[in-house]
Amino acid sequence: MKSINPATNKIIKEYREHSAEEVVDIINHSHEEWLQWRTTPFSHRSELMLKVAALLRNRKSELATLMTLEMGKIIRESEAEVEKCAWVCEFYAENAEQFLTDEEIVSDASRSFVAFHPLGLVLAVMPWNFPLWQVFRFAAPALMAGNGGLLKHASNVPGCALAIEEIFRDAGFPAHLFRALMIPSAMVEAVIDHPYVTAVTLTGSEFAGSEVASAAGRQIKKSLLELGGSDPFIVLDDADLDLAVPAAVSARLINQGQSCIAAKRFIVQESVLEEFTNRIHKTFAALKVGDPMDPETQIGPMARPDLVDDVDRQVKESIRLGAILIAGGARYDRGGCYYQPTILTNVKPGMPAYSEETFGPLLAIIPASTEAEAVSIANDSVFGLGGCVWTKDVTRGEQIARQVESGAVFVNGMTKSDPRLPFGGIKKSGYGRELGSYGIREFVNVKTIWIA
Repeated sequence: MKSINPATNKIIKEYREHSAEEVVDIINHSHEEWLQWRTTPFSHRSELMLKVAALLRNRKSELATLMTLEMGKIIRESEAEVEKCAWVCEFYAENAEQFLTDEEIVSDASRSFVAFHPLGLVLAVMPWNFPLWQVFRFAAPALMAGNGGLLKHASNVPGCALAIEEIFRDAGFPAHLFRALMIPSAMVEAVIDHPYVTAVTLTGSEFAGSEVASAAGRQIKKSLLELGGSDPFIVLDDADLDLAVPAAVSARLINQGQSCIAAKRFIVQESVLEEFTNRIHKTFAALKVGDPMDPETQIGPMARPDLVDDVDRQVKESIRLGAILIAGGARYDRGGCYYQPTILTNVKPGMPAYSEETFGPLLAIIPASTEAEAVSIANDSVFGLGGCVWTKDVTRGEQIARQVESGAVFVNGMTKSDPRLPFGGIKKSGYGRELGSYGIREFVNVKTIWIA
């Protein structure tokens, strides 16, 4: 496996892959340690998870630099990601026992209740765009619930995978309870097939999700999928543009636009369309593009050359079909995987900028004449992960939020994940929920106990 800096396209380091025999050996060792771990009290698990949070903060500079070098995230976003990982560890350290306390239920028994018991080893197939956060939002609840974890990380962030494994080990977790498998995607099915692997969670593309879900289904094993998104950013005629415009820029360009919950379709009522577009254009023109290690940089490189190729195709094809280019629309001539922050207007059905997930710095503006049309456009998507609504009337905003077909809708705020709130999608954005009390109950045996 090669770690390549997308800002320079130079190799950082090469890593040796695990052989099939080594993978089986790791799984067997992990299972042996899980048999003991599942019986440990919550107090012990909590103590270790709080140590993980402390180690994350102590190593923030080192970990942030590693993320930025491996996938191009600007350094201040990398530092914020490390802090968020520490937060999710603390959240489950403090709340897991309460979330998994026996639930008493009145029935014809003298006593009946629901108990929540760990399943075993959970395989996590994780993406590159948030190399630490995607892993910790799975690992913190899974381990606190008494499970073990196996990580198959994206092949372009191998250093991050091993750094996470090291943190759990250094915090005092059993050495094999959480392991990074240095394997290609072709070996994932064999891991799922292993009898000691009881469930799988994946964050990634529709194709990867369908492949992993199919493999898990053949073995009748639990799966959770968090896939793509084409989140609507609805700007109503009474929106406060002083708030909506800065949020729109952040919601689209976070992580260079490489986020499942980044706003992608900006559905704007016609009475505020011109002013919204002009303000967005002005803000885009002032963005500083450069070295992601520079704290002043606002736009860094995309993670890989093929991702640049894909967003460039989406832009050019949408323009060919009638979209109007307002800003950007081309690669930067500076080496590395840089693409200009791009604005398209007059975006309509059938264009890639309307119908596909755009995973890059492409902001697509879609006009809507009425509130009802705005909702209809928002729901005209195969995805349903997140979305937001901007209006000065919060009652109106809530009514629209209830109509938008997605796993989360934010009123007067950009879509984000929060350890306290369930996170996940519908339609082709996947199924199941991470985070909150719902997330920790995804990988447990919900066991009914009835006593006469």
